[in-house]
Amino acid sequence: MRKFLGLALLTFLGIILWGSQYSGDASDSLTPDGVTQMWRSHQHDLPLSSPLVAVEPSQPVETESVTYGRLNNQDLVGYLARPTEAKESLPALIVIHEWWGLNDNIKSMTERLAGEGYVALAVDLYGGEVADNPEKARELVTEARNNEQPLKNNIRQAYQYLSQDKKAQKIASIGWCFGGTWSLNTALLFPEELDATVIYYGGGIETNPNQLKALKMPILGIFAELDNNPSVETVRQFEAALKQVGKSPEIYIYENADHAFANPSGTRYNAEAAEDAWKKTITFLNQHLK
Repeated sequence: MRKFLGLALLTFLGIILWGSQYSGDASDSLTPDGVTQMWRSHQHDLPLSSPLVAVEPSQPVETESVTYGRLNNQDLVGYLARPTEAKESLPALIVIHEWWGLNDNIKSMTERLAGEGYVALAVDLYGGEVADNPEKARELVTEARNNEQPLKNNIRQAYQYLSQDKKAQKIASIGWCFGGTWSLNTALLFPEELDATVIYYGGGIETNPNQLKALKMPILGIFAELDNNPSVETVRQFEAALKQVGKSPEIYIYENADHAFANPSGTRYNAEAAEDAWKKTITFLNQHLK
């Protein structure tokens, strides 16, 4: 159950005093080598969703662009989806985009998540920019790597928006690729408050037990056998580190699947693995948020 008392003050102080709480993150994938690996994984991709593999939400949803905060004199504008027939407050999801940005594919995934009975907010960590080719995406990720503090403050305001404006009693994070890394970062930002986190093949995931020991929420990790960012070895280190500090993560590594296998606009889309991962994701979220 969310503790509302004093949340606004705590969130504000958290932004100002962030360094005293948490100095590390899961952003090793945003080092120069990590960005290069990410680029190699996507160098032949174009972020164009295919209508042949698009999946409609399981129930009607309504969508809108919303301002969920303000940063550096610029509104933070995200994409909000929720079930059309919902009358009461619902559990909420912070949805974090891939390295392409907040594009149509992420909006479609946000709608599909909302169709499962959630208020889903797709945040924008790129200030309104969206990449339509790997070189532009590489540029945006590199810029994010060089200045991560605004991204952390962005996520903090998304959390506050859902907990206060939308009255969400439970909140989880979910993201893919770059967003998978930042889904774990969101958990590290809110180690006691966040109710669950879902990480799809986030590169450079934190493997230091000292950084992970503060996490209190259930963790679902979806990874790929053929991926190099993160590699299976890194995933196993992540899993072992969590278990070392008393966590019981759900970690799945899909055989014969590669990085971004759940993205229908990518060259490595694996429909069978993507659908199984989706089912595991919804089961996990329903178990811990409803």
